[in-house]
Amino acid sequence: MTVRTLIIDDSATMRAIIATVLKQDPEIEVVGGADGPVRARDLIKALDPDVITLDVEMPGMDGFAFLEKIMRLRPTPVVMISGLTHHGAEATLKALELGAYDCLGKPGSDYTDTTVFGQRLAAMLKAAARSKPRVPRRSAFLDRPTGYVPRHDALIAIGSSTGGVEALIELLGAFPTNCPPTVIVQHMPPTFTATLAARLDRLTAPKVVEAKSGQQLEVGTVYLAPGGDLHLEIVGLQSPRCRLVDGDRVSGHRPSVDQLFHSVATNVGSSAVGAILTGMGADGALGLKAMRDRGSVTIGQNRESCVVYGMPAVARKLGAVQTELPLPRIAQRLLQECRA
Repeated sequence: MTVRTLIIDDSATMRAIIATVLKQDPEIEVVGGADGPVRARDLIKALDPDVITLDVEMPGMDGFAFLEKIMRLRPTPVVMISGLTHHGAEATLKALELGAYDCLGKPGSDYTDTTVFGQRLAAMLKAAARSKPRVPRRSAFLDRPTGYVPRHDALIAIGSSTGGVEALIELLGAFPTNCPPTVIVQHMPPTFTATLAARLDRLTAPKVVEAKSGQQLEVGTVYLAPGGDLHLEIVGLQSPRCRLVDGDRVSGHRPSVDQLFHSVATNVGSSAVGAILTGMGADGALGLKAMRDRGSVTIGQNRESCVVYGMPAVARKLGAVQTELPLPRIAQRLLQECRA
């Protein structure tokens, strides 16, 4: 299968760089380039690309409004390309929330960086072309449970990857302010997780923070693993707390969903509930199986509601998933299993 790709970037230089590196992959065909939404709109209609690359920040255009229009009128997998600055992270997260498949930082000036960028982008575009674009949903925030009281020993553990930003906004949007302590690994670049935590904190009722070593788990707080060189674990049988530890990649990732889930299985056991959401690969499957073997209720996001039915599919095949549910029903089930 040849992935027909349209490049949208206001910089002619960047369009040329992207086109050049993509032409190194025989499975990708660059069918066109556009410097803004007007030209891009015409090319999308004329060329019907399999996937689109879209610059996050382009002078004189509202890229988010254009992305929304793409996802509403002609759903197509979109990969955002951004400078990994704080402002770029905010913009990219907003794009992911609006339905973009994934994001990638722009290359630097040296040849090696450009080569690595091209390889990563090509792999991402091929995966995006196999994904299922969909119009983002919004949680029914009024459906948050009233009078909810969690068990004193309850803990929710969640793993997600591609498509996870949108999924987490929807899922946590249905959580009450006094939700059970919740720990999350979402695969993201290091510069993005603090911004994602702040964004989730603004958009949802619970307090959402980037996890720090030694933090005690508290009701009403969601702890997001920081991206980078450390794994998030939960330790302490009587008084569970976060611990960030150095180590090699596990299941191809750092932080790893597997490492988090294994620590929850060991230190929390049947009091915890685990959920594995949309994402590529197998990270989290073995850890979720360990949680289920220790008596935890385990949930997987179903194929129909996943952007990429990868991680949940592997977990289900392994026997790690006790119940498979569409995304809009997962929050309710997690809270139900943790109710006092």
